[in-house]
Amino acid sequence: MAIKRSLLSVYDKSGLVDFARPLAARGVELVASGGTARALRGAGLAVRDVSDLTGCPEILGGRVKTLHPAIHGPILSRRTPADRDQLVGLGYGELDMVVVNLYPFEETAANPDATLAQLIEQIDIGGVALLRAAAKNFAHVTVVCDPTDYAPVLAELEAQDDVSLETRERLAVKAFARTAAYDATIWRYLSGAGDLLPDQVVLGLHKLADLRYGENPHQRAALYAAPGVSGPLGGELLQGKPLSYNNLLDLDAAWQAAIAFEQPTLVIVKHLNPCGIASAGTLAEAFPLALAGDPVSAFGSVIAANRPFDGLTARALGDLFVEAIAAPTFTDEAQGVLCARAGCRLVALGQIPPDEADKRRPADQRRPVEIRSILGGFLVQERDPGDQAEWQTVTRRAPTGAEMSALRFAWRAAAHVKSNAILLAQGQAAVGIGGGLPSRVDAVRLAVNKAGERAKGAVLASDAFFPFPDGVEVAAKAGVTAVVQPGGSVRDAQVIEAADRLGLAMCFTGVRHFRH
Repeated sequence: MAIKRSLLSVYDKSGLVDFARPLAARGVELVASGGTARALRGAGLAVRDVSDLTGCPEILGGRVKTLHPAIHGPILSRRTPADRDQLVGLGYGELDMVVVNLYPFEETAANPDATLAQLIEQIDIGGVALLRAAAKNFAHVTVVCDPTDYAPVLAELEAQDDVSLETRERLAVKAFARTAAYDATIWRYLSGAGDLLPDQVVLGLHKLADLRYGENPHQRAALYAAPGVSGPLGGELLQGKPLSYNNLLDLDAAWQAAIAFEQPTLVIVKHLNPCGIASAGTLAEAFPLALAGDPVSAFGSVIAANRPFDGLTARALGDLFVEAIAAPTFTDEAQGVLCARAGCRLVALGQIPPDEADKRRPADQRRPVEIRSILGGFLVQERDPGDQAEWQTVTRRAPTGAEMSALRFAWRAAAHVKSNAILLAQGQAAVGIGGGLPSRVDAVRLAVNKAGERAKGAVLASDAFFPFPDGVEVAAKAGVTAVVQPGGSVRDAQVIEAADRLGLAMCFTGVRHFRH
């Protein structure tokens, strides 16, 4: 379709003049508002003000410029004789192209110092209305909401003197996606203090990157992010090739586990399950403790740390093959050591404030919910807040001080293991992990098998109750001395009796930590 008149109203003026100049050279009449008109005139282009079409000046300090029948009628005209006669009778001419981008609400909301009044002023009304009107009428109107589309549209005009219906439809879909995401962002921020489980949940996500493939090479995949997030997991990829679908899942699991601890902590994850977790005075001290939890599974794993990754820790990795490492930051020395590992990605996720976990996440992710897809819908739940339980000793023998310290560590760590989850710990390090199994006693067997001789004197954490005494019996036979579990089984008395008979100390928390 030949484009005779174009309306331009953009906040982001990058590429604007280079786009408008070829349009003007083709004889397209340029109509613009406010700052867009000034920018075009400043480049020597002839521009007609929106107010010339509407017969009304901009009012309310620019809040109302384009909300007028003289603008929306020419955009929404179906190009039928009746529509055209009506426009002619009103003195209106049709608009064939609408070029609009919106006030930067997302960028403003990403600023933690932004006030509510500032946010309100960045809610675009007229721009959204223009995009929706033009997109609705894509059969006759070309809508451009993204400066990256300027060059393709110009190329198509140059090649065939019009914009094809296929392209107009594609651009309309993009415009609707933009307005939907924009409104979702406004909802996200203005509802921040509202119900965690509202009647409607709006996901306004933008694509960060196409991934090479999904979990397997035959599956397509892409990474999408909430507004304001521009890097993987809200961080920055410092080194290495792009992260894969599986890398991202594993790094997220490792990072969530690492930031659950106050002490310097290092977590090793393989296939969404921790295979090593340890806390110590420094990351360099924690690493060999975490690695010892399962050195075989650690090959090809990802690592997360809750402290800046330093050179000493980087050198401690030795020749272990690691897919990726996430940490708040990486020192120059660490990057110098790790740069030799061409296949190892480094992801800096920012400093962690010493307060609750939700404030450790980017502003757009502070609502403590998680969303998972199922067939035909989504499940939304509050995040597991971690260790907020009232512990109760239920056996004749109470844990010693050393046992209680290890139990506290094991209980917090077990919350990040796939159910059924069993974690054995010595001090502040996991020595055996059994997770993701349908049978709890089999998870105990796997954990003690991984621990080997180190099961002797270890403590055990179970993410849910023991339905039978067999799990406790297997643990005691391997040398476990103390157990923490939620309790709540109809056979609790039998489990407690077995622990007393075997000389174990046992605590109930009353809180379960299933992780499916």
